[in-house]
Amino acid sequence: MADVAVVTGAARGIGRAIATRLAVEGWHVVIGDLDADLLTAVATEIGAVAVPGDTSNEAGIRALVDAAGEHYGPVDVFFANAGIGVLKGLETSDDEWARVIDVNVMAHVRAARVLVPQWLERGGGRLVVTASAAGLLTMLGDAPYAVSKHAAVAFAEWLSATYRHRGIVVQALCPQGVDTRMLEQAGPLQEMLVRDGALSAETVADAVWQALAGEELLILPHPQVREYHAFRASRPDDWVIGMNKLQQRMERQTAIITTNSSTPTPTPQETE
Repeated sequence: MADVAVVTGAARGIGRAIATRLAVEGWHVVIGDLDADLLTAVATEIGAVAVPGDTSNEAGIRALVDAAGEHYGPVDVFFANAGIGVLKGLETSDDEWARVIDVNVMAHVRAARVLVPQWLERGGGRLVVTASAAGLLTMLGDAPYAVSKHAAVAFAEWLSATYRHRGIVVQALCPQGVDTRMLEQAGPLQEMLVRDGALSAETVADAVWQALAGEELLILPHPQVREYHAFRASRPDDWVIGMNKLQQRMERQTAIITTNSSTPTPTPQETE
């Protein structure tokens, strides 16, 4: 019997690539996103079930799980992929902070609330959280994104530590630069994000597929991220000094951008 998967933020980018790879491998796939038209087109293309809506709230998550049960059966793997950024620092409003935390963190918490009890009864299940290298390192130029992705990794770690012995596998996908719309909108951050090369969404999906064969907590499509993470943990002051140098470099680059140019801000539920 084929595995049943749910993928959020699947209208484009990493989510779409993961859903496509799963479908190619013969899995039954249910996909969610706010962009109903694009989501429906993806579902038609790959043979998935589309459930448009806000996948950050419990109602949206239950709609996905219910659709999976109606069409295929219980969910085996839930890919919590949807994510947003605002490209702001201290000027970020409370409402913007709340929305980023809602999508990038609380969506994972709500998915776990719905699914973990079911998985405990069944004897197993898997939650794959799309965090980011920002969740292990940081994200210059976007305080809410950096903070929320750290929280996403922390929640995945807590879930794994709490339920691993009961058959529940939790993994955190932490890529660096990926050739998606979010990268295109990163403005001056692009150079930092692609310094080790921008991977295609399909390459990231390949890494995810390979990781499904194991139980390793961190999925790192960019191997350099593991080295950066180890350096940051062992030499935190040197790490911050180095990041501050990158910040200064970004500020110098930004200063020469003409005043009539602008960097678009990701819209709510911009997918990873």
